[in-house]
Amino acid sequence: MTARDALLTTLLAAVAAVVAVMWPGVRALDVPGALLLIAAHVPLALIRRWPAPGLVALVILVLPYHLAQFQHHALVPAEVIALFAYAVLGRRVRAVVTVVAFLLAVCVFGMAMRAGGGSLREQIAVIEAVVAVVIAVQVWRVHRARLATITERAERAERTREEEARRRVAEERLRIARDLHDLLAHSITVIGVQAGAASHLLHADRPLDRAELADVFGAIAQTCRDARTELRGTLQVLRGTDVETSGTLPGPDGIADLVRAARATGIEVGFDADSRREGPGDAGAGPLPPEIGVAAYRIVQEALTNVVKHAAARRVEVRLTRDAGGLVVRVADDGTGSSGTAPEGFGILGMIERARSVGGTLDAGPGDGGGFVVTAVLPLADAVSPR
Repeated sequence: MTARDALLTTLLAAVAAVVAVMWPGVRALDVPGALLLIAAHVPLALIRRWPAPGLVALVILVLPYHLAQFQHHALVPAEVIALFAYAVLGRRVRAVVTVVAFLLAVCVFGMAMRAGGGSLREQIAVIEAVVAVVIAVQVWRVHRARLATITERAERAERTREEEARRRVAEERLRIARDLHDLLAHSITVIGVQAGAASHLLHADRPLDRAELADVFGAIAQTCRDARTELRGTLQVLRGTDVETSGTLPGPDGIADLVRAARATGIEVGFDADSRREGPGDAGAGPLPPEIGVAAYRIVQEALTNVVKHAAARRVEVRLTRDAGGLVVRVADDGTGSSGTAPEGFGILGMIERARSVGGTLDAGPGDGGGFVVTAVLPLADAVSPR
């Protein structure tokens, strides 16, 4: 109980006593009636902390007051405040408030019958006040519940939007990291191998072949130009610059350039792009969806990078085949290295993510006859566009 609650309760009890004395009604206020009137206001000072016990105590005290035919209207403000306070603070409001209102209504109606028809209208007014409080309590409670539901839905929707935004940011960061890894790892690996070949030519015992050396440096320059062009396109996409998609996204047409770059490192590379139709239910010939082309290009790029870096291979076969399952990308080498399966590498993981991003699958592991084989199946129907 706070001092403010005690002061307000005291003022309300004083006003009720004044009303009962000035307008006595059926029975004038005497000492027992005054004690009941004052005692009925005491639970109001405690109802903020104990809503249910306070309401029960008030009902127990006001029933004998009404049965004794003291001034009924004097206690209406206390009853209204108690009912409304319980509606705001208590539990099981509908059942408790209904029972209390019924008891008060029966009590007032019975007193009206005992007092005769002359005070019937006065008692009906008291009943109407009690019923109005019950209705107001329920309306208030429903309104609060509705506001709480709306607020909870709004907060949940906001949390969902924030989680979706974080998820999209994480996916975009992963895509950027994957693109940059594929681009830079391949280009730097090829440049490193070509630079090593140039160094070998310069330090070899045989006479320097300027034409051969020029070819090596030309291949390095071309690799740098290709990497710069692709990197520029990737950055333009990330910055939101308006560029032609076909000019920035790599595709199956660029796989021949990857093969030439790998051949420049001294590895024999076979390339076969088979686009024949295998039956009426297959994807058939024709241009590939852009997202499938990008995935195929990146998978071949990463697989060749792994061969150059890790496989110690002399020959690698790159094959693209369309069948009823979609586009099959296969890169197989005859090397003895790990082909990118080192625990610290992200090459195979990146290829798997590439395939999954368009609804496909990828297997990577040792071949039956030795070497390492990467096989990806990319569905051509219902392809999922990358974000």
